[in-house]
Amino acid sequence: MQKAFPPSLPQLLIEDAVRAALLEDLGRAGDITTNATLPEDATASAMLSSREAGTICGIGFARTAFALMDPKLEFIALAKDGARVKPGDHIARVEGNARAILSAERVALNFLMHLSGIASTTAKFADLIVHTNAKVCDTRKTIPGMRAFAKYAVKCGGGSNHRFGLDDAILIKDNHVAVAGGVAKAILAARAYAGHLVKIEVEVDGLKQFEEALSVHADVILLDNMRPELLEKAVRINGGRAKLEASGNIAFDTIKAIAETGVDYISTSKITMAAPTLDIGLDIEIK
Repeated sequence: MQKAFPPSLPQLLIEDAVRAALLEDLGRAGDITTNATLPEDATASAMLSSREAGTICGIGFARTAFALMDPKLEFIALAKDGARVKPGDHIARVEGNARAILSAERVALNFLMHLSGIASTTAKFADLIVHTNAKVCDTRKTIPGMRAFAKYAVKCGGGSNHRFGLDDAILIKDNHVAVAGGVAKAILAARAYAGHLVKIEVEVDGLKQFEEALSVHADVILLDNMRPELLEKAVRINGGRAKLEASGNIAFDTIKAIAETGVDYISTSKITMAAPTLDIGLDIEIK
């Protein structure tokens, strides 16, 4: 199997988000604590280190935070996005004006800790199903304004991305089905509307709806809150005709059994909405 290229984000997206975060933190008068206690020409070297095991994501955000505060700061990355780290592992070093380093510290760490938390949680799920063909994937349940970054972190953790928004794929949910008058009617209406490159996925809650979706050739079928034994039956009935996605009740102690049923994807909002941050610190190196 050909190895996928590393994920990446446009620098413009990163810079806009980091700049807004710095402006929010600096407020109307800047970092009055740092400016009051440190000489303007003071210099320092600081190390960013992980305080727990996890998967790193957000190096570019940290680099950008320090660069926007002072372009003369030297940022040396010691780990890459997607790297697994242990407690005490060094992630990056930053050197230069001490005021700039300390004023950018929190914004740099906020992005790095949050995105590394998503990558780490995704990696934990992915590790549990590595022996299967299933992929853990995200949803649209993300912090507003952070979706592209959260989905990037999911990729860094070894997960797969679901649709990015309402405009890049059709996902017919239970409420759509209810108003449209049934699974088949909703799918046929969607196919008449969509362009030939747009995939159509439908959510079903039982085998009757599942077989109805198969009868009109849905591209992807989301099996919502089905027990593993029901998922296994759906996989057998499907016979490879549609891609199958399981969702609902996804946890560290349930994902293995779900993946072993033979579904293609397992989607969960927990990797983006419930992931704890990875504990990362910045310490001034005393010489």
